Amino acid sequence: MAHFDVFNGDADGICALHQLRLARPREATLITGAKRDIALVKRVEAQPGDSLTVLDISFDTNRAAVCSLLDKGIHVEYFDHHHAGDLPMNVNLMAHIDTTAQVCTSVLVDRHLRGEYRRWAIAAAFGDNLAETARGLAQQAGLSEAQIEQLRELGESINYNAYGDSVEDLFIAPTALYESLKPYADPFEFIASEPLLERLSSCRHDDLERAQEITPLLTLQYGSVCVLPDEPWARRVRGVFANALAIEEPAYAHAVLSVNPDGNYAVSVRAPLERPRGADELCRAFPGGNGRVSAAGIDCLDSKRLDQFCSAFARVFGRAMPR
Repeated sequence: MAHFDVFNGDADGICALHQLRLARPREATLITGAKRDIALVKRVEAQPGDSLTVLDISFDTNRAAVCSLLDKGIHVEYFDHHHAGDLPMNVNLMAHIDTTAQVCTSVLVDRHLRGEYRRWAIAAAFGDNLAETARGLAQQAGLSEAQIEQLRELGESINYNAYGDSVEDLFIAPTALYESLKPYADPFEFIASEPLLERLSSCRHDDLERAQEITPLLTLQYGSVCVLPDEPWARRVRGVFANALAIEEPAYAHAVLSVNPDGNYAVSVRAPLERPRGADELCRAFPGGNGRVSAAGIDCLDSKRLDQFCSAFARVFGRAMPR
């Protein structure tokens, strides 16, 4: 019988799987991709008696593929924090799904494992722009401020690597990045032993500096919309830049778009950190949109609908402004 591990290629997906396999080692076929590559379950070629674990990709997006596998008698364990919709009642499905704003998939795995590899969950939470959650877990773990900063840099750099419209845009393929983590139960040993993190961090900071030189397309009293050029660095930094803007201006919403080679846009949206809601509602109103209440995205926004997107951004976040 074969097993498949299906996971998002960002910090949350990678660290969630890493925690789980440290606690429950098993041979598995790995299926992942760039961060926006979330319709992954359809790639699973499983047979009756096989099993799979799915981490950090929307159940709603993968519903048809998951239900098809369940109907074949395949056992599915699902950990996620994105919009899921109604879950099927099936004895073969074990779902751990929580869509509240301050939770990520690695935190769900941390709960499941009762904190056994919590340091990896802390790094993932920082990567998912959940600094408050990360710091709360770090305090429970008794970490120093210097250690917290190391895990923040680790999580944000792993997360940065996932952004891009294809694996070719990335610094390192997510499967290779996961394999580089596998020998390390302690993230501090990984940080001390692997030069990869320093290279990722340096590239991330360089790309952020380029993004910060771009003048926003739209600046409103409750947020901003910024369009980055059709360049690999822009696709890599899109989500990280959106996170950075959210941290700098926690009372405001932010949308960061990058131009695709076809002239359309990939979109990352961040709700105000002080009022983390609305991002998923905004993005799901457009084809290819999905995410969670505080952070969401659109795979391919038609360039002809840019004005419509800006109007929807204003409607969703303008009404959330405190009176």
